[in-house]
Amino acid sequence: MQISTSQFYATNQRNMQSLTATADKLQTQISTGKRINDPSDDAVGYRRLQGLTREASNDAAYSGNITIVSSALDQADTALKSITDEIQSAKELAVKANGGTLSASDRTVIAGQLDAIVQNIATLANAKDSRGASIFASGDSPAVTINPGGGISYATSGPTAVPIGASSSAVPGEAASRLFVDANGNDILSSITGLAQALRGTGDVSSLAGSVGDQLTASNDQVAGVQGALGARAQRVDIESQRMQDVAVDREATRKDIEDTDIPQTVTDLQKTMTILSATQASFTKLASLSLFDYLK
Repeated sequence: MQISTSQFYATNQRNMQSLTATADKLQTQISTGKRINDPSDDAVGYRRLQGLTREASNDAAYSGNITIVSSALDQADTALKSITDEIQSAKELAVKANGGTLSASDRTVIAGQLDAIVQNIATLANAKDSRGASIFASGDSPAVTINPGGGISYATSGPTAVPIGASSSAVPGEAASRLFVDANGNDILSSITGLAQALRGTGDVSSLAGSVGDQLTASNDQVAGVQGALGARAQRVDIESQRMQDVAVDREATRKDIEDTDIPQTVTDLQKTMTILSATQASFTKLASLSLFDYLK
């Protein structure tokens, strides 16, 4: 088979260009630390990396939501502990009011203390989370409203559920009505206010004080029940947070396997490529310099 001069040059040029391109690619992989810098490097791997990037972006958003929900639930727990303390204080005052030996000034003092407890509980219940959203109401609506006429109203719907995963969400709080209104529609703050008003009168308040005391005991149990439910919800959010962290570790390991350069192996491949390229260039230079007279010697 005869090989023309043009074929000889073209074949060697293609070989050297291919080796040079391979060397450049390997040098880029070493300098960037990435095996895949363009889709052409590994089409399947590149698509997989895009999927991992989307998953990481989604989880970053979910992680932010988890932080918000966890903070709100912690805030709710703290508020409920304080509300429980206030209800306990009101119960102690109700027991004192049921003693039957109070002077007019004692009754006035207890009434003022009960009024302060109602205000404190309303303030605690109207807490906002880091977004400015109500913890015990929907949106930024007040959880407890003390009306000018003395009536008290409660939010009947709680915060909106927040996505904390691809298929899970959590509500960062609870409706105020679940805290303060019993199954019969009676609410504890109105009962406390009613006792305070009675104490400012001159009649016997023993019966009312005893009844309110019983309601306060039941109310504390009701608040404790909500607190327990929120605690379980917070635990579920923590589990989801830990799961997401574990997934992130696995995802990063997968990304490294697909994208990161195996530096020792790539350096070895580069050295081999450069050796072959140098040999090819030297061989081409030597053969290209030969003339017909050299062959005839």
